[in-house]
Amino acid sequence: MTRVWWPLLLLAAVFACGASADRSAPTTAGVVAVGQDTIGPAAPPGAPANAFPNPMRPVADIVAPRWSAEDDRDDVGEFSRVIDLAKIRQGQHVADIGAGDGYYVSRLSPLVGASGRVFGQDIIPDYLTLLQRRVRREGMGNVQVVRGDAHDPRLPSASVDVAIMIHMYHEIEQPFALLWNLATAMRPGGRLVILDLDRPTYGHGTPRPLLRCELAAVGYRQLSITTTAPSEYVAIFLAPDSVSRPTPAVLSAKLAASPCRAPGNE
Repeated sequence: MTRVWWPLLLLAAVFACGASADRSAPTTAGVVAVGQDTIGPAAPPGAPANAFPNPMRPVADIVAPRWSAEDDRDDVGEFSRVIDLAKIRQGQHVADIGAGDGYYVSRLSPLVGASGRVFGQDIIPDYLTLLQRRVRREGMGNVQVVRGDAHDPRLPSASVDVAIMIHMYHEIEQPFALLWNLATAMRPGGRLVILDLDRPTYGHGTPRPLLRCELAAVGYRQLSITTTAPSEYVAIFLAPDSVSRPTPAVLSAKLAASPCRAPGNE
């Protein structure tokens, strides 16, 4: 694609409204920077959904772009608790899977700083539009807004130090495919951080044994699981590399022989 630099620079200046953040750097295909209009994937497709089995438990509906009011979440220290456990720091590349309208993205952006990167990823077009507007409004020049698929986050290969899933794991239609494709985007030593409630998936939570089973099937290794509030936990897993990760065929055979079932549905 031919790149015409001066119109892009002019658009960036208009949206900057006098801010000094650097937003004139070239953007990769499918990534939204401040002043760019289109939203799309940031990487080619990974393994297809039909290469993996469906989960053997209900999948909760996606009902809103945020879990609860931001002031309420700040008042109880949710973000601080998660970030302290995740050990997210300046310069890291962090992916918020299911970012919604950007509660975590807006707080991660100054935390990782100019040398870091935040991927705000979602699959719902309306939520991505809300997030894009917020990125522009708050001048988050280190944020890339990415449209993923239900089975594939569509993030660049080996680009992520920490991926977070906040109150959304139970909403993933294709968890085995998503986790498998997410591992491609993780850097060596990359960690997946999941905040959820210890209750049935149809009640917008994930029982801990079920979470452990599904992630272990894809090769993720649990590092810690911490109770952070009544019925709430933060689980941290080490992502597998391409060698230790099972192939889709091996994973499917393993789950056929020993499926991951919600407690009480064995």
